[in-house]
Amino acid sequence: MDETDGKTILIVDDEPDIREVLAISLQDMGYRTVEAENARQAFELFVSESPPVVVTDIKMPEGDGIGLLRKIKHENPDTEVIMITGHGDMDLAIRSLKYEATDFITKPINVDALEIALRRAREKIAMRRQLQDYTRSLEQLVREKTELQNHLASLGLMIGSISHGMKGLLTSLDGGLYLVSSGLNKKDLNRVEEGCAAAKETAARIRKMVLDILYYAKERELQRAPVKAPAFVEGLARVIQPMLDGFGIRLACHFDRSAGRMHVDADYLHAALVNILENAVDACTKDHRTPTNQIDFSMADQGDEIIITIADNGIGMDSDTRSQIFDLFYSTKGKKGTGLGLFIANRIIGQHGGTITVASNPGDGTVFRVKIPKKPPTDS
Repeated sequence: MDETDGKTILIVDDEPDIREVLAISLQDMGYRTVEAENARQAFELFVSESPPVVVTDIKMPEGDGIGLLRKIKHENPDTEVIMITGHGDMDLAIRSLKYEATDFITKPINVDALEIALRRAREKIAMRRQLQDYTRSLEQLVREKTELQNHLASLGLMIGSISHGMKGLLTSLDGGLYLVSSGLNKKDLNRVEEGCAAAKETAARIRKMVLDILYYAKERELQRAPVKAPAFVEGLARVIQPMLDGFGIRLACHFDRSAGRMHVDADYLHAALVNILENAVDACTKDHRTPTNQIDFSMADQGDEIIITIADNGIGMDSDTRSQIFDLFYSTKGKKGTGLGLFIANRIIGQHGGTITVASNPGDGTVFRVKIPKKPPTDS
């Protein structure tokens, strides 16, 4: 046994002299002892003290040692119980082994025999702990292998599911480049501009698809650094603004300029929030009820958290769609989507110890509310 664990032994005997001799011997060996004079008192002490080893007489008033052994093993099968027997109690001693007693020693008690019995008890405890450690390690290896297999399988499924989409994007890129080439040959600047716009849009979609694949394929450790929250969200607004301009969507920003710093992986978090903003853009472009759509983008400092809200007045979602939007490969964008964007956003925000909540109904728009702790959850 080590120096801090497993050093308590419960001594059970109705004879005070035997308890005293045993206590002195065990304390000389470095153990802490607790004592009981009968089986009833012994079991109460066992429940309160949880000693790893019990040394008990086999014959006592108020319940014998065999009954106590069975109760202890029922309460905690890992407890090692050493029985003390008289010379005429061999049948009971052998019976105690049937009920998983560790060993038995005879009266008068020989200290060497007691030490040998305790050594056996310590070895059994140590072997059991090693087996438990080995089992935990094996279970962890199995979990890791299963996770790796699942990851590889889903990665293969992802590649298969987006292959046709990538082929279509490359065809669109070829079409844009053809317009540029033919426009230059014909000196038709309108045709060149049309081709450039098409090629630029397609290249942006290819880039996003590739980044989504990279984020999904390998989840790296976060590279946290202090970032000013206002500057971070202002940078996001500048990135998303050109896309909104192309669709005539208004961006209304409401940022708390006095908000403090947050310790985040800025690149990862940026990618997550861009995915949510792009989802809002998509919801607005599908809405044909109103000529003007708007995305409200806000950030507030709430003590230990930064709250980022992205609300659109687009088509909204029904409950079935809401329940699946963070699932891998789920997409409402048809061939334009990979089903990775919001899945990755949810995973990255989760890595930061944050949460995303969604409120939406068909025709009422959607509100994404993101909570990001200013400091890593492990920080005091």
